Amino acid sequence: MVEWTHLPGLAPYAETLAAMEARVAAITAGRADEAIWLLEHPPLYTAGTSTNPADLLDARFPVHVAGRGGQYTYHGPGQRVIYAMLDLNQRGRDVRCYVRDLENWVIATLAEFGVKGEIRPGRVGVWVTRPERAGPDGKPAEDKIAAIGVKIRRWVSFHGISINVEPDLSHFNGIVPCGIRDHGVTSLVDLGLPVTMDDLDTALKTTFVRAFSGCP
Repeated sequence: MVEWTHLPGLAPYAETLAAMEARVAAITAGRADEAIWLLEHPPLYTAGTSTNPADLLDARFPVHVAGRGGQYTYHGPGQRVIYAMLDLNQRGRDVRCYVRDLENWVIATLAEFGVKGEIRPGRVGVWVTRPERAGPDGKPAEDKIAAIGVKIRRWVSFHGISINVEPDLSHFNGIVPCGIRDHGVTSLVDLGLPVTMDDLDTALKTTFVRAFSGCP
């Protein structure tokens, strides 16, 4: 059973991380159900385990060491953060499959709004093509709409996904998001879609079961 929780307001990062750690420990000990938390953070940057310090261009917001995989990421109002605490002992002990399921979950969720999300080799996250602009290779530009960063402890997952609904995209200018310099960042509203957080949450819940089909 997965317990879904919506955290109201702007969840402070350090306190939320501590609560997530406690929930993961409880799941590991068999004292709590799997959990998915839906929340927003105040403006901040997080640094993953592969962070290049040179990718912090302007520390205009607090910087937190996250402990998850990946590099620098921005969180802030208008961005849905999804912390997924799932027991991979019950879902197949396969980290690659789990990350693929997270990607598929995002792609299926975006499809609910007619957006084609895609993954790209060597580029973490979920991307959308912007045919109105040329990219660095002369092909249509691609912008990131969702970031993924996970940690696994004793086969229980935590951290997870962030999907841009309507954040201030200029806030990403303080970092090189995920270490990728040649591509931009977008959001559902930036794509011209009047999607609300409630709309996105409904789509996330609708697509969850089919996206997590289970790993062998």
